[in-house]
Amino acid sequence: MLYLRQTRLAAAAFAVALMISSAPTSAQDYPHDTVTLTTHSSAGGGTDVFLREMVGHLGPVMGVNFVVENVRGGSGAKAMAHLASSPADGSVFYGTTPTFINTSLLSKPDVTFRDLQPLVNVFLDPQIVYVRAESPFNTLAEVVEKAKAEPGSIKFGVTTPGSLDRQVMEKFKAVTGADGPVITHDGGGELLISVLNETVDLGIGEVQELIGQLEANEVRLIATYTEERLEQFPDVQTAREQGIDLVVDKFRGIAGPKGLPADVIAAWEKAIPEVLEVPAFKEWYTNASLVPAFMPHDEYGAFIEEFANQQEAFFVEYGITEE
Repeated sequence: MLYLRQTRLAAAAFAVALMISSAPTSAQDYPHDTVTLTTHSSAGGGTDVFLREMVGHLGPVMGVNFVVENVRGGSGAKAMAHLASSPADGSVFYGTTPTFINTSLLSKPDVTFRDLQPLVNVFLDPQIVYVRAESPFNTLAEVVEKAKAEPGSIKFGVTTPGSLDRQVMEKFKAVTGADGPVITHDGGGELLISVLNETVDLGIGEVQELIGQLEANEVRLIATYTEERLEQFPDVQTAREQGIDLVVDKFRGIAGPKGLPADVIAAWEKAIPEVLEVPAFKEWYTNASLVPAFMPHDEYGAFIEEFANQQEAFFVEYGITEE
């Protein structure tokens, strides 16, 4: 009997040791108990939703209490200035999207994306086109047909002036020959309200902004700007399938002030792949059609610079800026 008890105790001790050794090591190494993630997005916008969902799972992985702060204004300019003036000690970060590059190139604020330090990328976020449930439009091709037949009759909704979806509208008009007023908003949440109350005829955004309204049958998807149809929406045609040659990749990542310590960078590089494997988080981002696209620090920095160069070339090509 004593031998049996000793065996059980040994087994229990081994199990505890195994759990400890397999637990995330980031928690004991991270230099702060509380970390703030800022976003230029309004409440309910894509970045706001992404960050708030992620930190609920990332907190236990890193042993950190996360706070999400909405720093709005200037299509991201205010948030970038806030981050650049924050301590580079791993306590404050910024949720990155193409907006922080586009705003830098178009508005030329005092603080730009080049004054920040790209940390890691987390997702690629498919762009979709949606309408209210009662809309007469079932496809994006139908929208194009009416916009060309009755110029100015379709009101297109996008988020901030520096957003990727605002840029997509310039490509959309060039590719299709359709035109109409483009109404900008202070984030995806405000755009959704405009679609629902018929201020605009359609919106360009991301699935995670619309999950509740899709489930309630308040909005419908009429196109995706993806190479292939989204697995969660197999009946929704891509823009290319509708004769509109547009494919868009939107990234979602994290940046910090310049000069981040090596141990902070390493902690994030370890934690993001771990949180992407957390079952509850994986279920959420799969349902939201987010595509895991982890890039470590060095790779993400090179990606951001290449993306910025492409954006600069696009703005010149379409006459938005001068060389």
